[in-house]
Amino acid sequence: MIRKLSFAALAFAFTTTSSLAATNITWWHGMGGRNGEVINEVAQKFNAAQTECVLNPVSKGTYEEALAAGIAAFRSGEQPNILQVFDAGAATIINAKGAVIPAEDLITKAGYTFDRNAFIEGVRYFYADSEGKFVGMPFNSSAPIMYINDEALKKAGVTAPKTWEEFEQIAPKLKQAGFIPLVQAQLTWQFTENFFSRNNIQFASNNNGYDSIVDTKMHMTDPNLVMMFEKLKAWSDEGYFAYYGAGWSDNQKPFEENKVALWIGSSGSFGGLKKTAQMPFSATFLPYWGGIKGAGTSSFIGGAALFAMSGKPDAENKCVADFFQFLTSPEIQKFYHQATGYVAITKAAYELTKKEGFYKENPVAEVGIQQLSLPSGEWSKGYRLGFYPQIRAVMEREYGRIFSGETTIKEAMETIEKEGNELLARFAKTSG
Repeated sequence: MIRKLSFAALAFAFTTTSSLAATNITWWHGMGGRNGEVINEVAQKFNAAQTECVLNPVSKGTYEEALAAGIAAFRSGEQPNILQVFDAGAATIINAKGAVIPAEDLITKAGYTFDRNAFIEGVRYFYADSEGKFVGMPFNSSAPIMYINDEALKKAGVTAPKTWEEFEQIAPKLKQAGFIPLVQAQLTWQFTENFFSRNNIQFASNNNGYDSIVDTKMHMTDPNLVMMFEKLKAWSDEGYFAYYGAGWSDNQKPFEENKVALWIGSSGSFGGLKKTAQMPFSATFLPYWGGIKGAGTSSFIGGAALFAMSGKPDAENKCVADFFQFLTSPEIQKFYHQATGYVAITKAAYELTKKEGFYKENPVAEVGIQQLSLPSGEWSKGYRLGFYPQIRAVMEREYGRIFSGETTIKEAMETIEKEGNELLARFAKTSG
C-alpha cells in the first residue's frame, strides 16, 4: 500500500497559486482550531512534494456541517474532490447513490498497489464495505480509552482495572480516598457503540448494517447492554460514577481538576490533557466484562474518513489517488499522529514512530493504537447505520432521562430501539 515518496521538495516555499500545468483539487473538512491548522500543513507538504497537483483544503465548520454541505454540493453538481465525513455519517455518504468512488478503486486505477493489511486492525474495516474493500480512506482515527489519575490510584492503593468486574472491586476504595471513581465523555460512542465492540456483541441486524440498509434493526434491548446501564445507574447512585450530561468537556473537566480517578475519553485527548490536567496521568484500554464470552476484542474507531467524490475528471481523480498515497506514507502518518494525537492508521507509521522513541516520552499516545491493534471479533469491526447522528441524539436524550430518574433503563432502551429503527427504516426509503 505504502509508496515511498521523495520529500526533497519540502524545502521550497508553499504557495496556493498553481502553475497552469498543475491540477487543482479541493478538500472540504469539518475541523477547526489546531486540527484545522494541521490539515493545512498536510496540504502544504503534499503540494511541495510534487508539481502535478495542488490541494486546497476548505473548512466547512463542524463534521455535521461539512457532511450537509458535501451532500448539497453533490446534488447541485458542485461537489469537492474530497469530503471528510465523520464516523456517524459514513452510512449517509456511502449510501448516497453515485456520490463517491471507493477509495480502493480510485487508488488501484491510478496504478498503485493497495494492501488492506497495511492498516492496523481496528481501522481496517470501519469505512470498508461488507467484503472489506475500502470505500472511505481512514484519516483522523481515535479509540475510546481509560485515562488514569495516578495520584488517586496510589492514594487508594489500587491498580487500574482491565474489566468492569475489577472496577467494581476498587470503586469503594477510590471513593474512600476522596475521588469520584469514574466519569466518561460520551455515552453513545464509549458505552454503547464500543460496548458492543469491546464485548463482541452484535449491534444491529444485517451484519451491523453493512450487508443491507433494508430492514436493519438495532439491538438496543440486548440484555448485556441493559445490564451495563443498570450497573452505571447503580454506580451513580452509590457515588462510584458521575454523569454531567451529554457535553464532552463537562465530563472531562472534573478529571482535569483532580477530582476523578478514572475517565473514559478519546485517545486523541492526550495532547490537550498534558496542558490541562492538574495531576500526573496515564492510560489503559477501555474495560470490558470478563463474564461475557468472547469479550475483550478491539474497539470501534472514532473520528472521520476522507471520501473521493464522483463526477470529476480523470486528472483530478488521479490527484486524489496521489494524495491518498501521500497521506498514508509512514512519514506523513507519523507527522499527523504526533501533531494531533489521532492514531497512526498504518502499521508502518506505528513502527516508525515507535522506532524513533516517541512512545518512551509519550506512552499514553500508544494506548489507542495498541487497543485498535487487538484482534477483531465477529462484531467488533464497525457499524453502518443510516441517520445515525439523529439516532445518537435520541440516545443522549434517553440517557439523560435515565440519570435524572425520569425513566427506567428498560424503558429507555425500548424507546431508543423503537425510534432508532424508525429512523433506519426512513433512511432505507429515502437513501439514494
